[in-house]
Amino acid sequence: MLQIDMITSEPKRMAAKKVSTEPVNEIIETEAGKDKPNAKRSQMIARKSIHLYRRAWSETQLLDLYTEPLKTGYSYHTISGGDVDSLSYLKIILRNQDLDHCLFSTWCMAQEDIFQFRDWIEAGKIKRLDAYVGEIFPNQYRQEYSLLKKVITPDIGRIAVFKNHAKVYAGTGSKFSFAIESSANINTNPRTEQTAIHIDRKLYEFYKEYYNEIRSFE
Repeated sequence: MLQIDMITSEPKRMAAKKVSTEPVNEIIETEAGKDKPNAKRSQMIARKSIHLYRRAWSETQLLDLYTEPLKTGYSYHTISGGDVDSLSYLKIILRNQDLDHCLFSTWCMAQEDIFQFRDWIEAGKIKRLDAYVGEIFPNQYRQEYSLLKKVITPDIGRIAVFKNHAKVYAGTGSKFSFAIESSANINTNPRTEQTAIHIDRKLYEFYKEYYNEIRSFE
């Protein structure tokens, strides 16, 4: 287990008793609105897991913090404040396994990140990729949108444009399924951003089911 910048909320209690090494991964409750997207108001999933905490100020430092295999039932939380692209977290996943399916949700994204997706698809690292972008993307990011359509062709996945401001990745491979929740769009900026990687099949299915029902403006 990584020990760098690890924080526990109850250190005295942890020291006073033997802690099981088995991951806890329990779905407590799910709740969904009655209407179908895009009219759906909200969905909720509550869960328990083991939490680890990290701090990173560059992509290189971030990748150095995640050198051990990711474990099912664990959530990895990072706060960053420098040269850390949202896509850096997907690189952590791909160092552990190739993906049979991946989806991402972002308000906007940069061209270099679209090229990165292209390289992963061509290398067989991602077999199927679905993209969900904000309503501003086709008009305010025209070059990026045109490039995205060339990379994510119908045989690779789908592109959906809608009133979207969520920043999520979710995917599955031969070793585990995951979801990445972040405050960051798929681009690099110097602002503080928080991101959590959850190794959890139910959470992957939760996001996949929701986004599968999105109807695109395009």
